[in-house]
Amino acid sequence: MNSIPSSGAVIAKIHVAKKQLALTDDSYRDLLRRITGLESTKTMRADQLDAVLREFARLGWKPKPAMKRAADPQVAMIYAVWTDIKKLKGGGTAAELRAFVQRQTRTDAHPDGISSAEFLRGDMTTRVLEGLKGWRAGLRRKAAS
Repeated sequence: MNSIPSSGAVIAKIHVAKKQLALTDDSYRDLLRRITGLESTKTMRADQLDAVLREFARLGWKPKPAMKRAADPQVAMIYAVWTDIKKLKGGGTAAELRAFVQRQTRTDAHPDGISSAEFLRGDMTTRVLEGLKGWRAGLRRKAAS
């Protein structure tokens, strides 16, 4: 499933491209003005941001392919449920998910918990996934009331 990147993600790509193309601040602002008539990405519409990215690509910038998130289907499901939770609560960060994973995986064998979903194995994966599903269910109930 393809998703449309947020303007924040596109702006981040623009800043990566600027750095990789070694543009000075002046040449970067000149490029923005030439392409959109504006000097800042903060005030640009999505089509203007896309035009800037296309210009960077024309100048030789090549975006790196997105990293594959998870080989384990249960870990992929953790990220899918986390995406649902972020939508229901109006945001969330990778750090917040890592903190949740650590809390859910504290045991005598792992007193600090496991730091990332990619490191989960077996029953720990299930424990985190079920915890996230419970959180999501609570948020859905709250949204429905």
